[in-house]
Amino acid sequence: MLPAEPQARALASRPRPRVGRDFVVALARSIVEGRFPEGTTLPREQDLCSEFSISRTVVREALKTLESKGVVRSRARAGTLVRARVEWNLLDADLLDWMGDAVVDADLLAAVLEARRAIEPFAAELAASRASLAEITALHAAWEAMRDAEPGEDDAFTAADAEFHRILLRASGNRVFVQLSGIIDAALTRALDRTNRSVESHLHTVKVHGRLVEALRMRDGAAARAASFEMLETAQIDLLRMFGKEGSAPHP
Repeated sequence: MLPAEPQARALASRPRPRVGRDFVVALARSIVEGRFPEGTTLPREQDLCSEFSISRTVVREALKTLESKGVVRSRARAGTLVRARVEWNLLDADLLDWMGDAVVDADLLAAVLEARRAIEPFAAELAASRASLAEITALHAAWEAMRDAEPGEDDAFTAADAEFHRILLRASGNRVFVQLSGIIDAALTRALDRTNRSVESHLHTVKVHGRLVEALRMRDGAAARAASFEMLETAQIDLLRMFGKEGSAPHP
């Protein structure tokens, strides 16, 4: 066992729990909220250390993290530049978690919906012929969880909804679709959460998802594709309604 004084020094030298993550979150939110606008240079390391009462090591690690996610770019002898939002990796789960609804705006939600339009109907058609019985059973279970979510249980409904779409892409048997599912999963979950919270009832959504499950059971590719298209049309209507209420509209 260490003597009292060296032991105290050893404990003091350990990083404080979560301090690094807390600073990354604080800095990311400061950027997205406009304190450090796109194209500007962040304060010097020593200034950030002083403001947040943290070490240079914590600051440097946080900047490396944000640089890896496309938010900032370090420049030799010129400081750290905040990059344009279009260059940020907004599909990154951490970034979406840190920045929240400030980055989950109309444009991002519309872009996610466009990606789903390009992928899901064909994935559903493929799944009608390729899905295993276990995958169809899992899809049905996710649909049941959606159906059984009580009014106001938006988190539970969205979790089941997101799982439904993950299973659907796996059931397509297309490895690229499965990889894409992993890439857009965080953004898709956020998009589903926003639209699911914007409606008073999920009855129509549940009904259409149920039709897709039945189409897969019947191995009916055309019906599966049609059900997927109807899902996406419903999502588009919900999106337009939501941003109409909020005073803006997503691009078509």
